[in-house]
Amino acid sequence: MSSISRRIFVKSTMTAALAAPFLARSAAAKTTTITVASLLGEDKPETKIWRFIAQQVETKLPGRFRFNIVPNGALGGEKEVAEASRLGSVQASLSTVSALSGWVPELQILDLPFLFKDPAHLRRVVTGATGSELQAKLATQNFIASAFIDYGARHLLTKEPITSPDALRGKRIRVIQSPLHTKLWSAYGASPIGIPITETYNALSTGVADAMDLTKSAYAGFKLYEVVPYLTETAHIRASGVVYFAASFWGGLSPEEQAVLTKAAQDGAEYFNRLIVEDEARSMEQAAAKGGKVIQPENLDAWRNGARSVWNEFSAIVGGMQKIEAIASA
Repeated sequence: MSSISRRIFVKSTMTAALAAPFLARSAAAKTTTITVASLLGEDKPETKIWRFIAQQVETKLPGRFRFNIVPNGALGGEKEVAEASRLGSVQASLSTVSALSGWVPELQILDLPFLFKDPAHLRRVVTGATGSELQAKLATQNFIASAFIDYGARHLLTKEPITSPDALRGKRIRVIQSPLHTKLWSAYGASPIGIPITETYNALSTGVADAMDLTKSAYAGFKLYEVVPYLTETAHIRASGVVYFAASFWGGLSPEEQAVLTKAAQDGAEYFNRLIVEDEARSMEQAAAKGGKVIQPENLDAWRNGARSVWNEFSAIVGGMQKIEAIASA
């Protein structure tokens, strides 16, 4: 080999060696971190769903994404997390439709009290035309809702036994910061107070609020049986929600990545719905062991009459009474 050839060979070898770390660094840089906010702990469906989604995505796109799942409400309540996602600091989360209704008022159709008969009824609606319309409206507000989830029914939680709506008159009740929820409890003569879910335990224990409503799973998840031991099985609202991604994050993905995340979220929603059913049973066993008591509502017509006034007031917002009646009979 000539001296000139040797110099060319050595130079090309050194160039390749120097380039190798750069290429490795470039490959590593392609891993995108997805910060996910979860309200509850690792043992709850709200966090388990994201572990499931992360596994599904890793199987399809190895090394492409790293899910940074932050549990226990460390990043704030639903509205704070939603705001953070719009700003880009949180890339994904779950939310009840109630918490997002400030941006998309039409979502309140899923929150109408005593509208849905059972989980299957809700599922038919959110996987049909109504669900597609709501997803499109959410996208205009920078929420990419990949799937709908069912948190279970909301029930009344109180410090003393309450079985009829008349007994709520004058009580201070914590509500989701939503006009619909405020209207519902006002119809029964209660005084609604908007408080983030992460602050409800303290509000109830200090007397800021006397009652609230929540799903059975979250009732145990937040240990609320310690401060509101009575759960009246009103099942007045089917608490639906969404699995969503921040639009600013979503827009930077390839079509392949979007498709994989969408499918993982949809499969995750089905997984979540199954987990909720199982978790509700465990949650009520946990609550009962700690002094929680389940009671049945009386005078269901009176409960439904209050709900009907909400249907009338919000009909124009959610698409008209004809649409509500159609969903009720779907």
